[in-house]
Amino acid sequence: MRAPESERWLQRAEEASDAFGLVLGLVLVTFILSSLISNTTWGAVLIMATTGLTSVVALVSSHAPPRYIHVAIYLSALSVLLTVVEAITGAEVWLNLGGAIQVTLLAVATASVLIRVVTSVEVNARTILGAISVYTALGLLFSFTYEAIGRVQGTPFFHGEPHLHHGDYLFFSYTTLTTTGYGDLVPAGQPGEMVATFEMLIGQIFLVTLVAGLVSLWRPGEGLKRRRERRAAAGTEEPS
Repeated sequence: MRAPESERWLQRAEEASDAFGLVLGLVLVTFILSSLISNTTWGAVLIMATTGLTSVVALVSSHAPPRYIHVAIYLSALSVLLTVVEAITGAEVWLNLGGAIQVTLLAVATASVLIRVVTSVEVNARTILGAISVYTALGLLFSFTYEAIGRVQGTPFFHGEPHLHHGDYLFFSYTTLTTTGYGDLVPAGQPGEMVATFEMLIGQIFLVTLVAGLVSLWRPGEGLKRRRERRAAAGTEEPS
């Protein structure tokens, strides 16, 4: 008997276990789309779908239980459906609800990847890619948070910038995360200033502690060397 479609999908998805390079690629694709496309109507649908795919792949790559992956798939589909309703009706409340679901999913998926990285027995290229994917995903999460604050508070999020593109929030988020701080975009008050300060602290602590620590422990070629030694040892064993 053929397995249900959802089970076959999960079986194929499990082949991407620890595929943190794919997660990083999807985060970058989401970043590019969010920078170039307006987060309204059908552009928001595309961004929502890409973000949902990123969250699901991140959960699969971090060995999340299958039931959690199922829930993530259903919630991602729901958020996309809500965004489609917003694109058709123009009611922004559906976009806000779908965005809240998707940001929560991305936050959970990012935390799942982080747990997988810090509990890894061996530091290898995949572990480093996992840490980098978490770092880049943080920029997306904070940018979505800034945009949500701007929508809820009803006043411009930045000083002297009444009309903003979604890419402006992304730009501000990543310059804050990396503590570049060009100063062209400045939060107009609380809670924006508090969240931006929190992002600066996380960005610096993450790079100095986790990423730098993993890189210092990484020994490129060590895994290949051990595999060669095992094959050589197996070849010298005499048959019983």
